[in-house]
Amino acid sequence: MALPLQKREVLRGRYQIQQQIGQGGIGSVYLAEDLRLEGRLCAVKEVEHDRSLPDKIFEEAREQFMREATVLARLDHPNLPKVSDFFSRENRDYLVMDYVPGEDLRTLMLDARRSKAFLRADVVLGWANQIANALTYLHTQDPPIIHRDIKPSNLKLTPSGLVKLVDFGLVKMLVPDEMTITVIQGQGTILYTPLEQYGSDGTHTDPRSDVYSLGATLYHLLTNTSPADARKRFLNPESLKSPREINSAINRRTERGIKWAMKLHPTERPKTAEDFRLFLLGQKEIITSPLPQLHQQTPKTRLRDMLRQPTEQALVWLITGMMVLSLLTTLGN
Repeated sequence: MALPLQKREVLRGRYQIQQQIGQGGIGSVYLAEDLRLEGRLCAVKEVEHDRSLPDKIFEEAREQFMREATVLARLDHPNLPKVSDFFSRENRDYLVMDYVPGEDLRTLMLDARRSKAFLRADVVLGWANQIANALTYLHTQDPPIIHRDIKPSNLKLTPSGLVKLVDFGLVKMLVPDEMTITVIQGQGTILYTPLEQYGSDGTHTDPRSDVYSLGATLYHLLTNTSPADARKRFLNPESLKSPREINSAINRRTERGIKWAMKLHPTERPKTAEDFRLFLLGQKEIITSPLPQLHQQTPKTRLRDMLRQPTEQALVWLITGMMVLSLLTTLGN
């Protein structure tokens, strides 16, 4: 592993490193100042490829990074940081993005837990709405982009109230008729990773994989409790506690939605992030993917609704009303 970048070191004659703000097994993230645009701060993600790879594979990995960085740079969505530049230096590749201020959702959840409280369910659903919108945008690109690492620590709440999905570390492009390619090989974070994502190539991942991760993220945010991972649940289906057992403030629809999103088999989950969003928010739009069984209460029938239809029950009500009115008129005389 090469030495980390030093404070005040300048990359590409433009990005002056301020401090390291993140680190992982495949590189680091730095806060930097853009010397060409005074006052602009950016996040510089450094990617160091596995040096043990054969030369040909190593070069292919770098070419993949550049191809996919080009795709990321074209993205423009309010809940995603804008990728503004990418380049290579020696054996490392760099991705430059907007710096997103604010706290990540994991920090907010831990603060609530320390206070022996839960995050407000309506607030968390508002965040889910924003995240699902961002995922729908990614999944409908050509080719579709699968994030593969949705988790509370990758979601930041800005001072303006926007939630931003800040890490593209494991992003995948779904290329038809080709093996799925990745910017960086990885499996994601185990607590939020669906079964089909296990393994190094992740060839079976699709938009429903991100739906699973979003469901697991909501589970954690609403219960302050880590969700049982997919492997453990495969061996012991009872290992995942129902969210309402932990936090009774969660409504039944939200609980059903989370369980639906976290189904072990992809075909049993919402087909799209939009389907999941509409179900969570109780929208009336038609949802085409399979829904869980719902026990809906039969709505009470109002008199005016019955009178709109020539049903036997409506006629009974009408006759009864006329008799009562006649009786009252007689008594009044």
